[in-house]
Amino acid sequence: MASSTFPDVWAWIQSLPPVTNWREDLMSICICGLRSSPSLKLSVAKNPQSPFLSFSMIADFNLPVSLWTSKPFKLSSTTSKFVDEETIFNLLVNIIEDVLGYCPNRNTSLLRIPKIDSLNNFKDVFNISFLTLTFLICIYEAPVDIRSECLNTLKNQLACLRSRETTKLFMRILGSNSEEQWMRSINLAITNWIVELRANNNNLKTLSPLFSYAISAVGLWKVHLYCPVIAMDIEKSTNPPPDDRLWFSLNYHQLEGVIQLNYKVTVREKWIDVMVDVDNIRCDVIRLATKTLLSERGAGTAEKHFPSRISLQLTPTLQTNVLSISVGKSSENPRREIGFEKTLEGGFDSTTSLGLRVSAGETMSMSLKPWKFEQSVHGDTAKLNWFLHDSEDGREVFSSKPSKMALLQPKAWFKNRYSSAYRPFTKQGGVIFAHDEYGENLWWKVQRGSVGKQMEWEIRGWIWLTYWPNKHRTFYSETRRLQFRETVQLTLP
Repeated sequence: MASSTFPDVWAWIQSLPPVTNWREDLMSICICGLRSSPSLKLSVAKNPQSPFLSFSMIADFNLPVSLWTSKPFKLSSTTSKFVDEETIFNLLVNIIEDVLGYCPNRNTSLLRIPKIDSLNNFKDVFNISFLTLTFLICIYEAPVDIRSECLNTLKNQLACLRSRETTKLFMRILGSNSEEQWMRSINLAITNWIVELRANNNNLKTLSPLFSYAISAVGLWKVHLYCPVIAMDIEKSTNPPPDDRLWFSLNYHQLEGVIQLNYKVTVREKWIDVMVDVDNIRCDVIRLATKTLLSERGAGTAEKHFPSRISLQLTPTLQTNVLSISVGKSSENPRREIGFEKTLEGGFDSTTSLGLRVSAGETMSMSLKPWKFEQSVHGDTAKLNWFLHDSEDGREVFSSKPSKMALLQPKAWFKNRYSSAYRPFTKQGGVIFAHDEYGENLWWKVQRGSVGKQMEWEIRGWIWLTYWPNKHRTFYSETRRLQFRETVQLTLP
């Protein structure tokens, strides 16, 4: 099952007898039992006139309300079971496609799911997919009478440890392209739910705002993370609050991050070297609404947060056998470009004996590299920090705000920041820190007696997103932050 409380929908479908043995025309299972309201059920009905069947999610009022219906599936004539493997697999694909259907930039052409016989945890994958679909259906389709209580039940089931572990497995099955769309569908729904709660002055906690998972394989540590911007903690903001159009644009985005670190283990005569370096750090702020909607209801696609600081900490969880740690450098100084421009001006002047006036001038310019990278050590923990600086005054962006005079300057670096040739981001508004510039080694020395053992490292991270006005006329600015923590492993040969 996906969790200890969500029903085992896969087992229920498998246990259904052939239609010819049904005593009733309708078979149902309660998927969300409510104390004071009609329950939510999954039902399947037989039709003697048709060899096809469909599954339906209904709100069990006196007059049942249909919230979702699957595609029709043909009854199997070659097995004594109610459905065969092909039908249950097609139902899974139907569920996944319907979840992806809520993504603002959906594309199911890349969806490829391994067959049942190649999945050891098919039941868990099926149940977590159906649980996720149920959660989205409740947000978008459930009647007001049952929505609140049902969502509170479902969000606890989705947030439990077993569900999160199953979701991590499911992400690997989907593949990265479909995974991104899956998470955008979920986080768009969570964003809409939070908007609804806040409109009703309800401070009830929603799902855990962050979903992340880690992979350890073939010399690579990789962490994926997703978080709707609306659910991130606000560290600081200015008054007055944003107008409704700006508020809409800022909140209908999500943070997507990927941390990729290379590791290499070398056995020496008297110790073991564990070397780690940055392969890729990618951080993007992706819209959760269409361009049309952001233009009609929001302030446009150009008004969104941008990454302003990224901080990582790598720590061996068991430090008994760790001898030392070294980093590549403590700080990278800003790049300064100093140039001299000499001018010579001439003209006629009646006050001089020659009637000629000459003046000379000299100017100096200096530019700062927008991103500064630092490494440091605390105990056996290696710290990596990337800071974005205002290229005009050198201040750290995440901890400061632009002056009102700067906001009025049309050529400030944070104006037109996604189209300027001197932008500190990608054209889509994200950042990439790659091996060629930030690949200095972190280096742990480990006792030789650890050969053959598995070591665990903890990767903790913090990401700050900042908003400064881009094209929209406002003096509002803010910074939000999230924190994540994952563990990764390596085996000492």
